[in-house]
Amino acid sequence: MSTDQQGQLKRALSYRDLVFYGLAYTAPVTPLTMAGFVWEESHGLIALAFLLGALCVYFTASSYAVMTRELPSAGSVYGFASHTMGPFAGFLAGWMILLDYLLVPAFIYAMCAVGLETLMPGVGRAGWVLISVGVTVVVNWYGITVTSRVSMLSVLLQLLLVGGVTLLGLWALQGGRGSGALSLAPLLPAGPWDGSAVLAATSICVMSYLGFDAVSTLAEEVRDGETRLVGRAILTNLAITGSLCVGVSWVMGNLLAGFTVHDPALVIYELLDQLAGPGAGVALAWFLTIVVGVPNVLPMQVGVARVLFAMGRDRTLPAVLAKVNRRHGNPWVAMVVSTAVSLGIALAMRNRISELAIFISVGALTGFMAVHLSVLVRFGRRAGRRWWSHLLAPLMGIAVILTILSHLSAMALAVGGGWLLAGLAYRLLSRGGPSGMPAEPPSQPAHKNI
Repeated sequence: MSTDQQGQLKRALSYRDLVFYGLAYTAPVTPLTMAGFVWEESHGLIALAFLLGALCVYFTASSYAVMTRELPSAGSVYGFASHTMGPFAGFLAGWMILLDYLLVPAFIYAMCAVGLETLMPGVGRAGWVLISVGVTVVVNWYGITVTSRVSMLSVLLQLLLVGGVTLLGLWALQGGRGSGALSLAPLLPAGPWDGSAVLAATSICVMSYLGFDAVSTLAEEVRDGETRLVGRAILTNLAITGSLCVGVSWVMGNLLAGFTVHDPALVIYELLDQLAGPGAGVALAWFLTIVVGVPNVLPMQVGVARVLFAMGRDRTLPAVLAKVNRRHGNPWVAMVVSTAVSLGIALAMRNRISELAIFISVGALTGFMAVHLSVLVRFGRRAGRRWWSHLLAPLMGIAVILTILSHLSAMALAVGGGWLLAGLAYRLLSRGGPSGMPAEPPSQPAHKNI
C-alpha cells in the first residue's frame, strides 16, 4: 500500500460528525473523572471553577469560529497565526499548541491505566499505557470515518452514564449524603475564599473543555468544503460541554462535602462505592476504560496529527510529517510520531497525573492567545458591525488568559517556558524553513467519500 501522498486529506465529515468529534475529545464524563483534581485545587468551589473555565474558553471559541470561517486549515492555530502574523509567529503558535495536544493524550493514557490497574493490578500502569496506545493506533489507522463512528457511539454511552450518576447523586443528597441538599456552596463562596486557588483550578477546567478547538483541525476534511459548519460545531460543542460540566460539578461538589480525598484520580471510584455499594467503582472503571478511555484518545490523536501534518506540509517541521496514507486518507507519519511522544510522556508521568493536568493548560492557553491575536490583526481595525466577535471577544479572551496564566504554578510555567525555548532552538538550528506563507489548504476533494 502506497503511503507517499502528501497534502491531501479525505473530505467526509458532516456537521454532526464535527460536533460528536468535539464531544468525544472533551468526553462527557470529564466532570466526573476530573472532580477530585478540581475539588482539591479549588478548595471546594468546583462548580465555580468549571463556570469560569467555560467563560474563559467561550471567548476563545468565538475567535476560533471567526478564524475557521476565514482561513480553514488543518493546522488550526498554526495556520491562523501564520497567515495573519507571518511564518515565525505561526511556528511559535503551532509549537505551543502542540504542548497541549501531546500532553492531553498522555494524560488520558495515564488515567486509563489508573482505572485498569484498579481492575487488574498485576499488569501495572506502564503495561496498561502500552496496551491503550496500541489499540488507539490501530483504530485511527483506518481513517477519520472509522474514528468518527467510534466517537459517536462512545459519546452517546457516556451521556447515559453521566445522567445515571447525576441522578444517583441527587438521590443520595436527598438521603442526607454530603451536604444533604443541592446547595450553592460549590458555586458561591460563603465567606473569605482563595481567589488564587480558584483560578489555579480554573486552569485545570480549561483542559476539561479542550475539544472545541480541536474541531478546527478538521477544516480540510469537511464534506463538500462546507467549512462554515466548523465554526457552528465549535460553539455547539462548547455550549453542550459547558452546561454539562457546570451542572454535574454542582452535584458532585455537594456530594464531596466532608469527603476525604486520598488520591484525586480515584475520587469518583471511591465515591461511587459509597453511594451504590462495593463494586460500583469497579464497574465504573470498566466502563471508563472500554467506552471512554480508548475512544477519548482517538480524536486527540487525530487533532495533533493534523497540526503536525500542516506544519510538515509547510516545512516548518520535517516534511515527512505531511505524508498521507493513500488508502485511508490520514497523515500516518504525523500520527505515529505524535503517539510515540505521548506514550513517552504517559509512561514518565503515570504516577504524577495531577502535575500533568496542570502542565497541559500552559500550551492550550498560549495557543488560544495566538488565535485571539490573529482575529485582532485580521479584523480589529475594521470590526464594524461585528465589533463583538472581531474586537471585544478577543480582547476579553486575552485578558482572561493572562489572568489565568499569572496564577499557574511556577513548575507549570517552567515547563511551558522550557517547551518554548526548545521550539526556538529547533527553529534557529534547522536549516530549512518556510520562506513565505503557508500553503493554502486544497480546495478540491482529494478522495471520493466512502
